[in-house]
Amino acid sequence: MKSYKLASSTWDERELRAIQSVIDKDIYTMGESVKQFEEDFARYLNVKYCLMASSGSAANLLSIAALFYTKRPRLKRGDEVIVPAVSWSTTYYPLQQYGLKVKFVDIDIETLNYDLSALKHAITDSTKMIMIVNLLGNPNDFDVINDIIQGRDIILIEDNCESMGAVYKGKFAGTFGLMGTFSTFFSHHISTMEGGLVATDDEELYHVLLSLRAHGWTRNLPIENHVSSKSNDWFTESFRFVLPGYNLRPLEMSGAIGIEQLKKLPLFLENRRKNAQHFFKLFQNHPDYIIQSEIESSSWFGFSMIIKPNSGLKRRDIINKLIENNIECRPIVTGDFTRNEVMKYFDFEIHKKLTNAGYLHEYGFFVGNHQELIEEEINFLHSVLT
Repeated sequence: MKSYKLASSTWDERELRAIQSVIDKDIYTMGESVKQFEEDFARYLNVKYCLMASSGSAANLLSIAALFYTKRPRLKRGDEVIVPAVSWSTTYYPLQQYGLKVKFVDIDIETLNYDLSALKHAITDSTKMIMIVNLLGNPNDFDVINDIIQGRDIILIEDNCESMGAVYKGKFAGTFGLMGTFSTFFSHHISTMEGGLVATDDEELYHVLLSLRAHGWTRNLPIENHVSSKSNDWFTESFRFVLPGYNLRPLEMSGAIGIEQLKKLPLFLENRRKNAQHFFKLFQNHPDYIIQSEIESSSWFGFSMIIKPNSGLKRRDIINKLIENNIECRPIVTGDFTRNEVMKYFDFEIHKKLTNAGYLHEYGFFVGNHQELIEEEINFLHSVLT
């Protein structure tokens, strides 16, 4: 029977050799392979610094935490942060955990990123940060966003965990904000088992990230750094703690795998975009479905489908039909995140109404895209839905 999986493995013998190379060295904790992957990824993005973490969620946590521990803190508890109403849970959790006030703003039903008019009107003199989420591979319209905040002291942070390789006007998504985060989980653009990265051009933030990632100690800091004076006495600096950090270090195996995966990323992105072209050819003017509208060059994490208001279709019937035909599907990320019970722990407000996020929540789903060409699977999807 035919099937259409949500994701598939990106590994071959090169990743297995990379794992074996770590086993041969018999050093499994974060080391030279992680460092090389960080340097390779920074070079790929054309940024100064990249820091690898144990997951994309960990990368989000570190990026928010770092803003509290610079010499002149960029954020404090109670500050207002604007977020889109549709994203993954760990976009939001660090904001709650650091006592920030979260303002949810509606999304655009076509792009699935910010409703830019709603974003503009949601900003107040209290707004200290905007979390930019590039959803399902689609970069935001950064020109419009920068125009909106022009003249205001507002931090931009990008959650780019679903959009590695997306490009806006010749620049990679994840490099427009003060920091950008990436994920290397199994179903994402490249996979290191578990893993994530933070990218930044800010040296002080990079040094804070280095300390926070590993216990808040000084060991991983360079001698000259922005966090604390550091001596050349390795014994004293082994267990010297200066920030209330975490243990969010990646495994050395993940770094070794990442080195090989990054070499494959350009071909992976090329194939994802070819798949998207075929998906568009079949579904662009479909009478029953809204599909995601691309802003600049998406890296096409997956293919979203939202039942049109004038359609007679019911989502439950569609999902059952897909399951019967071995076509894997999911909700569009979390749908309207504010409908989750976990919101009782948040200090939050909703800007006006989340009309589009609510509609997506009830009528949307997505199917996978792959790093290999899947024209046959997309044809199969079309035939089943037809």
